[in-house]
Order: sequence, then C-alpha cells, then structure tokens
Amino acid sequence: MSKVHDEVLSANEGYAAEFGDKADLAMPPARRFAILTCMDARLDPAKFAGLAEGDAHVIRNAGGRASDDAIRSLVISHKLLGTKEWFVIHHTDCGMETFTNEIMGDLLSKSLDTAEIGPDGWKDVGQGPGSDMGAQIDWLTIADQAESVTEDVAVIRAHPLVPADVPIYGYIYDVKSGKLIEVPSATEIGKV
Repeated sequence: MSKVHDEVLSANEGYAAEFGDKADLAMPPARRFAILTCMDARLDPAKFAGLAEGDAHVIRNAGGRASDDAIRSLVISHKLLGTKEWFVIHHTDCGMETFTNEIMGDLLSKSLDTAEIGPDGWKDVGQGPGSDMGAQIDWLTIADQAESVTEDVAVIRAHPLVPADVPIYGYIYDVKSGKLIEVPSATEIGKV
C-alpha cells in the first residue's frame, strides 16, 4: 500500500471516532440546493459556500461542466431529494483552459501515461501504447470561463428533464481571492 493510502485510512479512523450524530443526517440536503463545480483541489465548496455536512449536494467533474452525468445527478437531486436551486460554479486558472479536444486526443494516442506541461504546452512523455479513443470524446474544454458558465446553464435549462421552476445561478470562483463572481448572462438564462 502507498503512503497516501495509509494516510487516508488513518484520517478516516479519526473521523469515524468523532462521527457522533452525523449518522442521523437526512438523505435530502437540509438547505435544498446543489452545486455543480470543478474537481480542482483548490476549490472547497464547503468552505466557499458555507456548507456543513448534510447541507447541499456537490457535484464535481473536470471543469464543473454540464455533462450528461452532471445533469443526471442534478435531476436526481431535485426529483428524488428535493433540491430547489442550483449553482454552476467554474473557476479562474482552470486546467480545462490549457488544452483542446485535439490536444487531448493526440496525447492519449501516444500513451496513457501522465503528460507534462511546459512553455510550449502539453507534451507526452509516456512509453505507450496509447489509444485513439481519446479523439472520440468531447472533453468539454474551456476557452472562456464566463462563456462556459453561460453555456452550461443554458444546456441545463434547456434539458427536457429540468423543471422550469428551479433557478440556476452562474458563478466563477476566483482562486486568488476566494470570491464568487456572478456571471449575469448565465443567471439570466437560469432564472425562473
């Protein structure tokens, strides 16, 4: 086992020892809202949104994008667990801005090992083999944060399984200040 593995299990042991009344938390989120945001390790939705365990659903993926799976989770969040409001929150300095579908497809075609980024962009340093399957995926990369937030709110709003009475707000989290910055065009599309 790895050092990280051992650290995680050790931390869990301490957490479980202090678990207390968290066993009594209800399945539906207490504050009745959901956040779709990026998986970036610099983002802590519990802290930037003032959440305690049991308060809200937090759905995370690369870029915080409105993928089919993210929409599936939001629909379940509302239909079965009663969320009434949704936030789409992207962030500054996102890794999804550093490549395109073509770059990712090319990197994966050479090897499945971790690539490196340098002054000239991404470079594959793996041994191979790779796979051409990477070229068949829409990686939902980002060219402009405000545009991507607006696009994602529009995609969610237009989905036939998303009720018209759920407001969807669009924000960008600033990784340098910790502030949430509204994207008015996204919130306008998401209003009820």
